Amino acid sequence: MNISSSNQCSYKYEDYRETADWLLSHTEQRPKVAIICGSGLGGLADLLDNKTVFPYKDIPCFPNSTVQGHASQLVFGDLQGKQCVCMQGRFHFYEGYNIATVTYPVRVFFLLGVETLIVTNAAGGLNPNFKVGDIMLIKDHINMPGFAGQNPLCGHNDERFGVRFPCMSDAYDKDLSRLAKETAVEQGCSSFIQQGVYCMLAGPTFETIAECRALQKLGADAVGMSTVPEVVVARHCGLRVFGLSLITNKVVIDYDSQEKANHEEVLETTRMRTQDLQRLVSNLLAKM
Repeated sequence: MNISSSNQCSYKYEDYRETADWLLSHTEQRPKVAIICGSGLGGLADLLDNKTVFPYKDIPCFPNSTVQGHASQLVFGDLQGKQCVCMQGRFHFYEGYNIATVTYPVRVFFLLGVETLIVTNAAGGLNPNFKVGDIMLIKDHINMPGFAGQNPLCGHNDERFGVRFPCMSDAYDKDLSRLAKETAVEQGCSSFIQQGVYCMLAGPTFETIAECRALQKLGADAVGMSTVPEVVVARHCGLRVFGLSLITNKVVIDYDSQEKANHEEVLETTRMRTQDLQRLVSNLLAKM
């Protein structure tokens, strides 16, 4: 698939169907839960039993991820008695993919029979009360690329996926969030569990000081470069959504600060907290 920054949808229903049918014919797994792993969080797939692995390059019509910390493969398997598919390596707008390509896997998951999507990401902390290593349960989002017309639902609407004007005020499932909070208390990690609003920027640059101050005024608690387009398409398809942001760095809001955001810090923090996040997702699945 050619990489393109155009917002025009380059896929037809038959493309998604071809990918889904190929996967269904190559595995006996029939997942009800899909997990999209953020930067450095691909270890979630290692928790699966009875694994079947498909490199993206082998899957018909499927894009490929180019970012460090993303393994570029789909992993099917069992976790806590639930059949799951785990996406090790997501696609980003800043890689040059159009918004239809970024969200391509979500519609494939829908055609596979997935009913719940769990999205994880690494994010910068905008809320001054957040600490590096906190896990934020996403309660809402701000879709900055959407403000600029880069919404994955722009263009022709295929009713086989969803309605023309889907509601987004209930994008993140409140029951799953409540279960996650209960799970965090039970596993003794509630001290670093937060809840807040995730804001997506297109990237790949980290934010300026002025941008971070503006986002704080808009009510954002964390900022990153992914997740929102996938959530929009998932809700369009009627999937339940649960989202987690790992706060990997504090954004810089002081002009006298010597701090600088960098991707290495992001990956290092995910290594520090990955076991806690994996346990949280695993124990949440057991309650679903």
